[in-house]
Amino acid sequence: MLVDRFGRRARKLRISVTDRCNFRCVYCMPEEAEFKDRAELLTYEEIERVTRVAVQLGIEKVRLTGGEPLVRRDVERLVERLVSIPGLRAVSMTTNGYFLPAKAAALKRAGLSGINISLDTLDRDRFVLLTRRDYLREVLAGIGAAVAAGLEPVKVNMVVMRGYNDDEVETFAAQARSRALVVRFIEFMPLDNGSVWNESLVVPAHEIIARVQAVAPLEPVEHDKSDPARRWRFKDGQGEIGVIASVTEPFCGHCDRLRLTADGKLRNCLFALDEYDVRAVLRGGGSDADIAAVFSEAVANKWAGHLINREGFVKPERTMHAIGG
Repeated sequence: MLVDRFGRRARKLRISVTDRCNFRCVYCMPEEAEFKDRAELLTYEEIERVTRVAVQLGIEKVRLTGGEPLVRRDVERLVERLVSIPGLRAVSMTTNGYFLPAKAAALKRAGLSGINISLDTLDRDRFVLLTRRDYLREVLAGIGAAVAAGLEPVKVNMVVMRGYNDDEVETFAAQARSRALVVRFIEFMPLDNGSVWNESLVVPAHEIIARVQAVAPLEPVEHDKSDPARRWRFKDGQGEIGVIASVTEPFCGHCDRLRLTADGKLRNCLFALDEYDVRAVLRGGGSDADIAAVFSEAVANKWAGHLINREGFVKPERTMHAIGG
């Protein structure tokens, strides 16, 4: 098992399959982003091998991220390979939704067990402002395709930013209630290469919850403490909302996640300043035991928590698209 010095056991692994994306969301990447050469990215065979070792060490769930994971060719083939690993309980994905009309059915057949779709506004002009792309219609179609394909649970992730889209919290909550969706509101985090984020743009969890409660009465949903989202359902039984308060109410004390970047670096925290090179082991002829040793080192050096709310906080050099969402 992978247990850090604070007693937290690693059970989940987020794997970025690419740093590329067809969007340019302002909180995730610059307009003129530089991408890794394809030879620098882990192959599907390498990802499968690392995952098999991770599962032997106690990892139970994998989430595929990017960049946009669906820009990577035949990613459903990777899903099939991972789903076949004994002991791995679930393989899910986070996506911008653009490619889901073409890919949702294939992902379902491959065994994908859940999907999160990023959508921060229902207003076309704001969508263009936030993503630098005019693709709102395609994302909405993607949500519909995921539901139709049975990729349950289908979750919609909204990053809430004051002055940008915070006045749409109630609208998103109403959509969750009327369409029986899961909507997760996420506090704006400093992973944007310094171009947008400042603390005044963070809408705290308590304010988000108050706005949702104005739509309809809520009741709490029991959840694992390691789940980053505090969850509620509408009392009339339609839809669910979650709030991820990474900035104002950090859940670091229960964190059970590790992250593998598209170029094969293991990270023990979204905001970590250090990385552990799995790719070098893979391509240097290392054994599975050598890969396991990298995981053990990363977990041993995991912080008690991030330092966003403390003086001297340093943003990681990588922006969100290069870490993995």
